[in-house]
Amino acid sequence: MRKFALLAVVVLLLLPAFSYGFSTKGQDCSKCHTLKKEEAAALLKELAPNAKVLDIRTLPLKTMWEVDVDTGGKKGIVYIDFSKKYLISGALIDIKAKKNLTRERFVEFNKIDVSKIPLKDALVMGNANAPHKVIVFSDPDCPSCAKLHQEMKKVVAARKDIVFFIKMTPIHKESYDKAKSIVCEKSLILLDNAFEKKQIPKPKCKTTIIDDNIALGKALGIPGLPAVILSDGRIIPGYQDANALKTLIDKK
Repeated sequence: MRKFALLAVVVLLLLPAFSYGFSTKGQDCSKCHTLKKEEAAALLKELAPNAKVLDIRTLPLKTMWEVDVDTGGKKGIVYIDFSKKYLISGALIDIKAKKNLTRERFVEFNKIDVSKIPLKDALVMGNANAPHKVIVFSDPDCPSCAKLHQEMKKVVAARKDIVFFIKMTPIHKESYDKAKSIVCEKSLILLDNAFEKKQIPKPKCKTTIIDDNIALGKALGIPGLPAVILSDGRIIPGYQDANALKTLIDKK
């Protein structure tokens, strides 16, 4: 997304003088303005020559389009106004509802096929046969992963219908051997020790699981760690507390 620089001051889109041309006597001007994928790609060409336009939607505020793009395998969202002169890169917030609309849309259109993620080599927290299966990509040296791990414990303690499958996917060179040791032992205790900065023994087996997990994470477009993947394919990046996790898992 860093290729998409802000081309104009965002506040211009909110000034009455600017939006006047798009709202005349209550008329819905979104019906008068169109933007085709080819046209959007042409507008984006100078900023991101390789950008592929995946979808275009009119936003509720009806002065701009939401444009879903793919730039070299990385998906993102930008906004183009009805004059087709301005592009915005950033989060669109519904103030009253207190919702990050950009994030919600990003999660929705970045869904993945969970059947492509093998679980037999994952660490299991909870009852493996629980109906709500959640996959977590984690790193033993990642502070946010450690915080999330504690919240996952709270979820499993409260909800026997939820299970977490933890895929060790180190992003730091120093954590590679730790992750390998944890996978060799398939030990949640070792993972707890790693999160608590305790000494972890050297790997006791030869395995390609860590390398396979790293390659899988790249292929799936995992944006960073920790990453929670729900059963419907939604990827939820970053730390979530226990209540947020339960809400996300229960959301249809």
